Amino acid sequence: MAEKKEFLKGKKPVTFLDLFAGAGGISEGFLQAYTRDKYFKFVLASDINENCELTHTVRYNHQFGLDTQFLTEDIMSPTFIPHLMEKLNGQEIDVVTGGPSCQSFSLSGRRKRFDKRDNLFLHYLNVIRKLRPKYFVMENVKGLLTKDKGKFKEAIIREIRSIIDDSNIPAFVLYLSKMLDKSASTFVKNCILTKVKIEVSEKQEAVLERDNYFALLESQFKAITRKIDYRLSKSNINIATIRHGLTLLKRTDERNAIFDAIIDEKTHADIDNDFFVKGFNNFLSLIDDSTIINTILSAIETFEEFDNSTAEVAEFREMIKLYAFTLDETFDVIRSYSKIHKSENEFDNQLEAIRLYHVARPIVAHSSNYGVPQNRERVLFIGCRKDQSLIDDVPPTVSEKEKVTVYEAIHDLDFIGNGRIETSYGTRRIIEDCEPLIRTREAQGKLSCSKDAHTFAEWSKIGRFGHRFTFSCDPFYVRSIEDLNNNLFCEEPALYNHQTSSQGNDVKQRLSIIAKHGVYDDDCKEELLQLGLDSNKRNYTVLNPKGQSPTVVTMPDDFIHYAAHRAMTVREMARLQSFDDSFVFQGKRQTGGNKRKTEIPQYTLVGNAVPPLMARAIANTILQHIK
Repeated sequence: MAEKKEFLKGKKPVTFLDLFAGAGGISEGFLQAYTRDKYFKFVLASDINENCELTHTVRYNHQFGLDTQFLTEDIMSPTFIPHLMEKLNGQEIDVVTGGPSCQSFSLSGRRKRFDKRDNLFLHYLNVIRKLRPKYFVMENVKGLLTKDKGKFKEAIIREIRSIIDDSNIPAFVLYLSKMLDKSASTFVKNCILTKVKIEVSEKQEAVLERDNYFALLESQFKAITRKIDYRLSKSNINIATIRHGLTLLKRTDERNAIFDAIIDEKTHADIDNDFFVKGFNNFLSLIDDSTIINTILSAIETFEEFDNSTAEVAEFREMIKLYAFTLDETFDVIRSYSKIHKSENEFDNQLEAIRLYHVARPIVAHSSNYGVPQNRERVLFIGCRKDQSLIDDVPPTVSEKEKVTVYEAIHDLDFIGNGRIETSYGTRRIIEDCEPLIRTREAQGKLSCSKDAHTFAEWSKIGRFGHRFTFSCDPFYVRSIEDLNNNLFCEEPALYNHQTSSQGNDVKQRLSIIAKHGVYDDDCKEELLQLGLDSNKRNYTVLNPKGQSPTVVTMPDDFIHYAAHRAMTVREMARLQSFDDSFVFQGKRQTGGNKRKTEIPQYTLVGNAVPPLMARAIANTILQHIK
């Protein structure tokens, strides 16, 4: 495949890289996008799984003829960013995309600066800190917005606002020092200044500043304990708890090593849903920052010889809490002192200067609004560097009446039988009352009667890249990277990933009964039970040919074809996601059991992907705003 010179003429490339790339749904959409004077240049993709690399390499390096690189490495690895920078070799990146999982992020006790736990989105933002792109897109499930009553969403926004502009640090620290001279005690001033330095410094310097922070806390603790009986200061359990707690809190690296070792042991022994898991989790909680800090604070309040009404004790408590704050939460503390100093306006100006990114609000993007025949909602956080225009919406590309239906998307694939592999397009089934749903459109989905318009199925066959590329390599399938390197691949078929499982009579009858009911409800389950065809599966969904599909999932037998009464093929699922037919999903078709933890088969690649047409709309929005 080669890029057309007439397409490139007069257009400037906007570089992007795709983290947590998966199958490449975002990459597909960004490469389709363009404006009159700009287009996206695909520099690098990354994911932890080799089948993602295989699928990307075949698609973008062989089919497209691009020199896009792939980094197969865990983003949490300490060598990830060095390896990334080595591959980029000084190339500037304008846009970064990615969908890090946020499930394991802890709202309590998080230590952004030193925590090595599985907080993937924090590692994603570390890449943003390093590359400082003009825009970044972080996508996730919509449920993230309501998790922990919205606190989770706010935590993510705070982390984005904690990415700072290094060039403005000296001016901010100078203002901070002068302001705190007049509004805070020497202890509080030094703690706040040191805390800020912890958050804005490189790792080695940040560790030194952390030691300085605890030296300040320990000095204040000694000053407080001088006022109590000497014997109590040496023997009281509350005093010992405070002293030992500060030591524990300081030893972040050592606690992280213990944390990682226990997580590894849990994983190795597959500890979950057993009598061991509670004890393991309780211990992990015990060495967490939040537990240590809460225990220290409880000991301070319980020790009656402390006068908790004094400024020294109150400030000691507040500065212990401050240690676990994000930079953005630290800014909130600083604001309270700027009020005392009566310099809130100056503080706001300083804050505006030091924050590198703005994010308007989380954007809920509904895939069917962008020409995708699927009701899939994703939440987008679009970070905009402060020298760029703010993006607060991704406008729909189709109206409610123009939305693509399931029938229009996959009707031409309805010719495959039970237990079959089809490698060419066949004679389709016709459903008369659904035929009017087949309408001609522009590539993005808008209805059109122009000579360049096609149906959704036709666009899927001819591809949505004709404006930019010409094919120099036909699509092909390989099972592994090793086979690819040895040229052991097939280039014959016209159609890929269109295969059905061989289902027995009981399964076929069960699916037909569910399809007859149209829904897997109690009445349906009762009939299946009476016929001895009941199933342990919790859910079946019969696709509605006249509407959009539910969110495409990674399990093929969750969906029942509207007419064939069978599970969906990988190619049909890919159509519902808006992938072109020329996009070949590599590797195994499906896998099961514990292998799902390490293998990413074709159905998983499809189900986890961002729909390319939705990604295209996001990409076009960025191109229209980027300077």
